[in-house]
Amino acid sequence: MTRKLLLGLALAATALTAPAAEKGETLGVGDTVHITVFGQPDLTTDTRITERGTVQMPLAGEVKVTGMSPTQASGEVAKALKDGKFLKEPRVSIALTTVRSRQVSVLGMVTRPGRYPLDTTSPAVQDVIAAAGGIAPGGGDSVTVIRNGEAQKIDLLSKPFTLEGGDTVYVEKAPVFYVYGEVARAGAYPVTPGLTVLQAISVGGGITPRGSDRRIKLRRPGPDGNMVETDAKPQDVVKADDVIFVKEALF
Repeated sequence: MTRKLLLGLALAATALTAPAAEKGETLGVGDTVHITVFGQPDLTTDTRITERGTVQMPLAGEVKVTGMSPTQASGEVAKALKDGKFLKEPRVSIALTTVRSRQVSVLGMVTRPGRYPLDTTSPAVQDVIAAAGGIAPGGGDSVTVIRNGEAQKIDLLSKPFTLEGGDTVYVEKAPVFYVYGEVARAGAYPVTPGLTVLQAISVGGGITPRGSDRRIKLRRPGPDGNMVETDAKPQDVVKADDVIFVKEALF
């Protein structure tokens, strides 16, 4: 087999495998790339894609590359070098070395807070939280997704929410109420939809023999943040941060 035939087969194999390797891979702001200009070691460089979506190339200056595959970006850099009359037939290769554009930050009530790569096949917020070890004890089903400076509340029990690179996911604490006084198990408990004062007391183990179901106080944060105390009715609906206090019977 001749050398020319071997070279042709190698090039054909590269042409077949390169698109598969790059499937779904695009360059984004914050990514780091290694740019090789064959035969021109002085032009070979490692650089970060700027907020403008460009790379800074020796001689050619800024070249737009965001949203392109590495192969497409290589063509743009080669074109810039040729159009600027710096090289007649430049051959350029770009390799993605550090992916930051497709990462998201996961904070708050998760087992392992940090930055995680965004899987293009499953970019749902639920999948990223699972990658962070899941919701930690005390975490709730509500998260806040911050994108481009804007916050959006997401219910994890609803349909999946698709994340984008650069998003920040904050898992909030579960809303709780507090029950004290003459109950079997005083403490903090999670608020569930439609929970009544009577049900909340039963969650705390019920009223002790010394307590009175006619002397139940409800303390709730008012508009100014100060606690407002009222007489609680058994069917009152409990809200987050409510304090239910069961007093002793008078006789």
